[in-house]
Amino acid sequence: MKRLLAILLLLTVVFSASAQRKKPKPVPDKTRVLLILDCSNSMWDQWQSDSKIKVTQQVMLHFIDSVAAQNDIDVALRVFGHLNKDAYGTRLEVPFGEDNSYKLQSKIKTLVPNGGCTAATALTDALHDFPVSKNSRNIILIITDGIDDSDGSICNVARQVQLSGIVVQTFILGIGNPSDFDRELDCAGKFTYVPNEEQYADALYSIFKLSDEKAFVMMELEDSEDQPLDGDVPVAFYDSQTGVVKYLTRCMGGVQDTFEVDPLVTYDLTFFTQPVTTLHHVEFAPGVVSRLAVGVSQGQLRIRQEQQRVTWPVPKASVVVRPSGESQILATQQVGETKSYLSGVYDVDVLCVPPIKLKGVEVREKSNTDLSIPMPGLLTISKPKQILIGSIFVVEEGVLTYVCDLNPNAVNERLVLQPGEYQLEVQQQNKMDSKSVKTYKFKIDAAKQTDLVL
Repeated sequence: MKRLLAILLLLTVVFSASAQRKKPKPVPDKTRVLLILDCSNSMWDQWQSDSKIKVTQQVMLHFIDSVAAQNDIDVALRVFGHLNKDAYGTRLEVPFGEDNSYKLQSKIKTLVPNGGCTAATALTDALHDFPVSKNSRNIILIITDGIDDSDGSICNVARQVQLSGIVVQTFILGIGNPSDFDRELDCAGKFTYVPNEEQYADALYSIFKLSDEKAFVMMELEDSEDQPLDGDVPVAFYDSQTGVVKYLTRCMGGVQDTFEVDPLVTYDLTFFTQPVTTLHHVEFAPGVVSRLAVGVSQGQLRIRQEQQRVTWPVPKASVVVRPSGESQILATQQVGETKSYLSGVYDVDVLCVPPIKLKGVEVREKSNTDLSIPMPGLLTISKPKQILIGSIFVVEEGVLTYVCDLNPNAVNERLVLQPGEYQLEVQQQNKMDSKSVKTYKFKIDAAKQTDLVL
């Protein structure tokens, strides 16, 4: 028995140690920064204390030293304009990898500007430089003294890079003369002009610091008196550069809740009020909670049916709401349903038979706009044995408006219609001459039945 207990104890220890060895370690989040360095011929030009390339090399060597000890930041280097005097080539000189600081510094020291400017090509190839990973934030940093982009290709390439989902943000540091950056480069990423050597390193470090932080936003919907609104609405955060949605959340009325966002991205916000409320080019500072109070003036709209007793079922009608004078549908709701809309004027169509059109309906802040429609009546049609075809029209001031067709296969029909004056045109199916057409005029009263014998 003692021997058996000893064996069982030994097996327990072995299995426990094996399970501990097999347990995967959590993969830490990593920030990967791809440096794309301009080595075109113009980098030999004098800037501040030395040539642009020499100043850049000094700044970059100190910078690589400072980030080498940070395990959560990985750096790689792609260069363009250095391969051949007559070529516009680009190459990944130092790929991402652990302990590659020495390789980065060695390559930076030996760079020789030689060729033309191929920033768009370098940016296109950059997507293949990042290892496949779900736990990394990928950033591109372009350092250049001016981009020749007369055809706008850098903007198109940058958009495709952002749409790929591989890269969170592209930054551009511009060194040299301000006149070399007369063309707007914000389309390609977040552009920063560096006016002197002293601010060169500061701009570089600020981007890396920003890449490692999160931002928080507390959203609130308020009325015109700065009071929180009841209810909640969905909110979409779009990347301003690409127009692609980054986050979808809800803004809760009267509830102060924080939402985490990436401070590297500039956002366009859409609050799905009716109609939508939008904010453009919103940035959130890293490391703090930004309060975003959005002013919304809205009221309530309800279309209800007059309460009268009837002996037949009344169909539930849908309601279509449009901004006044516009054809685009804003929202739909049901008769009897209450829905919130921004203060304004709307056109409302109640899809009963025939439809009821209400023009210029005003919704006011903190008010309930309550509109009523009459209870419909019931039309019963008794038909002869012959198959009849026909159509019903509503008559308003002598003008006919089509309502519906009869069902030729039904011996008797029951139609729920809104009150009004109507006209029915019928003829036998096998008689197609105009003389065989018969006309019946009838009236529908609210909550009453009208019988029509053909």
